[in-house]
Amino acid sequence: MKNVLIITALNCFFFFNGFGQNTATFKSTDPAIELAFERAKKMALSYKGNSNDPAGPWYEAALPARSAFCMRDVSHQSIGAEILGLNKENKNMLSLFAQNISENKDWCSYWEINKYGKPAPEDYRNDKEFWYNLNSNFDVIFACWRLYLWTGDEAYIKNPEFENFFEKSATNYIERWVLDSDSLLSRPEFPNAGVSFNIEDDFQRCRGLASYSEGIPGLKMGVDLVAAIYRGLSTYAAVLRQKGDFQKAEFFEKKAAKYQQQIEQIWWDDLTSTYNVIYTADGKFSKDGGELFLLWFDALNDKTRIKKTIEHIVSQKTNVESLSYLPFLLYKYGFEDKAYQYILHLTDPETKRREYPEVSYGVIEGVIHGYMGIEPDALNKRVTTLHRVKNGIASQVDNLSVLNTVLFVKHENQRTTVQNKGNITIQWRAMFSGNYDTLFVNNTKITAKHDKDVMGNVCSFVDVSVNSGQQLSASFK
Repeated sequence: MKNVLIITALNCFFFFNGFGQNTATFKSTDPAIELAFERAKKMALSYKGNSNDPAGPWYEAALPARSAFCMRDVSHQSIGAEILGLNKENKNMLSLFAQNISENKDWCSYWEINKYGKPAPEDYRNDKEFWYNLNSNFDVIFACWRLYLWTGDEAYIKNPEFENFFEKSATNYIERWVLDSDSLLSRPEFPNAGVSFNIEDDFQRCRGLASYSEGIPGLKMGVDLVAAIYRGLSTYAAVLRQKGDFQKAEFFEKKAAKYQQQIEQIWWDDLTSTYNVIYTADGKFSKDGGELFLLWFDALNDKTRIKKTIEHIVSQKTNVESLSYLPFLLYKYGFEDKAYQYILHLTDPETKRREYPEVSYGVIEGVIHGYMGIEPDALNKRVTTLHRVKNGIASQVDNLSVLNTVLFVKHENQRTTVQNKGNITIQWRAMFSGNYDTLFVNNTKITAKHDKDVMGNVCSFVDVSVNSGQQLSASFK
């Protein structure tokens, strides 16, 4: 009887701490990546907050000792969190950021909110004195869109608080902080400084940092902010297009394109074949670690420059927060061996500061979104799988919630298997790297279609419906 009570208590602990039915599981015949996933999962779920806290459902997305979540970290951690079943936490935290945008804060929100539902005092004194990185509004817009694509939950683009946040960020916020595309290098260093402005006060000097890079004297603009605005406006245009407002969508698409053009025309350095990252008040460009946000915000089109940028990024030493973006991004851009190395590095007990929350959530996304190549798309009501698992290795994810259903996905040799465990039919795009004339679905030969990945490499695919409870396998041999 005593053993039964112990088991029951343990089951309750795991359920209430996020290890319940909505949490994806991952297995692989490669013990190293399976162990990395398990370490990251355990770490990530240890940061799940108490849903009964005044803030509502939340997870740590800031320095752990603060019991808080900030806009940048939540935006980055959100897909990893969704994979682990923290959907209520995602929606609540992003809603709080959206709800707290205000004109009194010059259309900023709260950079960091704690479990008490208050602006974290480490970053906030009052509405005129607080820490704020200007990228964050656009990062939140992008996060909401990615969560919509992943889950199919239209609340992320249609709930009034999000609609208001998107619209104010794309208009009033840009105007108030002098962020129009033709003002980026000529704008004041401190556009909304008050009459009692004190440059020695962090809460005044850093109220509206024009980059995620911090502690840079004379910072006027960061290329990461240019990329963030581009992605934010492009995303807002996509939201408007999804709602049928095509004229307004076209306006913001054209506006967004001007920022992307500036990245290529103004920020690229031919001498070093890298992007400048910082522009300071003395009129000089310089380098910094913010290049990875050009990739995060998908702001680059030139494949040669993308390759050079990635090669430069991985050649540099950087902090774990930045490294945590790389597993997913490197898989996305085809640097698969390097992505794998970062997954193992970031979960190695010897890696310093690996306990920072972004790390574990970044690894989770790196494994499922990156290594397993699973890409839900609510716009087309489709889930794409891109087989990236090495020959001789079998890897699988189970209990993965996407697009209002639950999937089992397994990659092995030249084969991908998908089982639809939910109650609705899904469209599955089974994709393989390489140019194949035919693919096989449950051993039936089907003429393959073709597309190119972000680096221009040819991929072959077939589209099939997978009914509730059905299991299908696709292969190229």
